[in-house]
Amino acid sequence: MGLNSGLIAGWMGLVVGGGRNALAETAPGFRENAEAGAGRAATLQGQAMAQLGAEFARPCPGWFDRVMDGVNRLPRPALALGTLGLFVAAMADPLWFAARMQGLALVPEPLWWLLGIVVSFYFGARHQLKSQEFQRDLAATMARAPLVIDRIAALGALRADSPGTADTGPEAALALAATAPGGNPALDHWRTLRPG
Repeated sequence: MGLNSGLIAGWMGLVVGGGRNALAETAPGFRENAEAGAGRAATLQGQAMAQLGAEFARPCPGWFDRVMDGVNRLPRPALALGTLGLFVAAMADPLWFAARMQGLALVPEPLWWLLGIVVSFYFGARHQLKSQEFQRDLAATMARAPLVIDRIAALGALRADSPGTADTGPEAALALAATAPGGNPALDHWRTLRPG
């Protein structure tokens, strides 16, 4: 019995003896520390969001860029309004409309193909530009998400039903002022109006 207890005590002393815990010191080599892993994941996500935001950052456009953006916005409304105008012209002056349509019938087919290619490339480029602007705006919005979450948490802490909202802390004067009954001007006014 003494030999067994000495052997067990020796093994236990080897594992947890000398003021050290060999299991606690060895375990991180086989299993990730959850807190450190969460910190690394948050850092990685923050760096990825910063990189994404920087990738889509664009300086404020100059006057030429603003003018060209305005010109780029004209073809779609012009096509839509022009098509509606053709219907109005067909009803208002059918002979004028028929003469113009005969002129369009004389346009060779390769020119129609060229027009289709130009319109397709224009709208395809506009779609790509709008898609990139959407991604840039989305990246900026996602970069602001942690700030919004912090603000929502701060506002939630100010709710009347949150514990400690009206806590005066160690200020004794504030605690007395908060608990002392105050005057009621409406009640005082009512008392002056009451006969008696």
